[in-house]
Amino acid sequence: MPTHLSYEFNTPVYKGSTSFETGLFIDGKFVDGSTGSTIDIINPATEQIITSVSEGTTADVDAAVAAAQRAYDTVWGLNASGLARSNLLWKLAQAMEAHADELSAIEVLDNGKTFGWASSTDVALSINVVKYYAGWADKLTGQTLEQTDSKLLAYTRHEPIGVVGQIIPWNFPLLMFVWKIAPALATGNTIVLKPSEFTPLTALRMCTLINESGFPPGVVNVVTGYGHTVGVAISSHMAIQKVAFTGSTLVGRKIMEAAARSNLKAVTLELGGKSPNIIFDDADLEQAVKWATHGLFWNHGQACCAGSRIFVQASVYDSFLERFTEKAKQIKVGDPFDKGVDQGPQISQNQFDRVMGYIESGKNDGAKIHLGGGRVGNEGYYIEPTIFVDAKPEMRIVKEEIFGPVGVVIRFEDEEDVIRQANDTMYGLAAAVFSKDINRAIETAHKLKTGTVWVNCYNNFHPGIPFGGFKQSGIGREMGEYALHHYTNVKAVHINLGNVL
Repeated sequence: MPTHLSYEFNTPVYKGSTSFETGLFIDGKFVDGSTGSTIDIINPATEQIITSVSEGTTADVDAAVAAAQRAYDTVWGLNASGLARSNLLWKLAQAMEAHADELSAIEVLDNGKTFGWASSTDVALSINVVKYYAGWADKLTGQTLEQTDSKLLAYTRHEPIGVVGQIIPWNFPLLMFVWKIAPALATGNTIVLKPSEFTPLTALRMCTLINESGFPPGVVNVVTGYGHTVGVAISSHMAIQKVAFTGSTLVGRKIMEAAARSNLKAVTLELGGKSPNIIFDDADLEQAVKWATHGLFWNHGQACCAGSRIFVQASVYDSFLERFTEKAKQIKVGDPFDKGVDQGPQISQNQFDRVMGYIESGKNDGAKIHLGGGRVGNEGYYIEPTIFVDAKPEMRIVKEEIFGPVGVVIRFEDEEDVIRQANDTMYGLAAAVFSKDINRAIETAHKLKTGTVWVNCYNNFHPGIPFGGFKQSGIGREMGEYALHHYTNVKAVHINLGNVL
């Protein structure tokens, strides 16, 4: 019998229960993995085991791909109208709304993000993303193309790719799940998805909602497991025609290589970042401080777009740093199910050690810890909000993605200076500019080599606005109409209306 989770929540912010199977989800059913082995899921707030999930293998990926191909050939793909796909996606969004608090609580349980953020951002945006792509499903059209010869007609069709593989990270488990499945389903593809082995619970709970919403068996398949087995099997599978991945640049390279060495499958990658946040001397400092705090410490700094390099113009540097420090001191770190908590734990012992290693590296390299730098408490993977000053461009804390509540505040002189420093990175995911001069802000935004630039705000997302990176921050875009293009093949059809040889 597949593994199962029953959990009672009795917390200050949520009281309720959840119960669902935690096996592999293949062909519309929960099943054990081929070896019968399991993976323990840890609560990062307590370091205790929550439950176990089935461990998938290459054989399980093969079974999931076969189920996905059968569904594509018979009940999905070109066999399901855009209207039918739209209706099912809308039903899924409604099911998510009905279970929104439960999904939020599950997200907190294995990820450690606070219930308030899980509810107001992760789950709310996830629902809106599914609704957005429900609206697109019956509006995917090609073009009729004029020919020089009136006896020729040509048109294009945007057809689904087929079976697609998707691999998602642990920092936004539910959000990444829907960012991947919603455009793929809207365009008629079937899916084999691997959630992170740290945070698979919301993905598995969603499988039941997918069944209850009426999706045919095999359209969505979820195989829990490790990257070196399930991830490798997906990225190198000869019957998977496209793979989408969100995670580190290092792993993204491996997936791209596996895709090339196998069947040259299409690849989209949303990878790491080291995002600059630029505060000009004419910025509204009160607002800049609030947004910079959100930009850096949101989701405990575990965001690929975190504004971890904060560039402040010299004339307002001291004032900004004083206010920013006071704001960071107000961040309450603790149990993510407690009221008033702003920051929960890091995801795992390995990630905790990684972040603390970067803090030590910064100190050893000569940067100064202005705030924080230590552990919070003795249980759970909690780290103090940490601010470095006096950092040099060659330091690891300035160059490398830390993925924790750690940032550097850097002084700059003028536009030319800050553009040079901001673009001096292998990444190009996101950036922000704060200035009351809209011309200055726009001109700076256009010079930054990033896929997203926020002006006088940070970490704003909308289902209709694309998100993705330049340089080594990835290939392709999530969300918006742009994401749909990555899940279709364009076919040109030429029709002879009377030309005779």
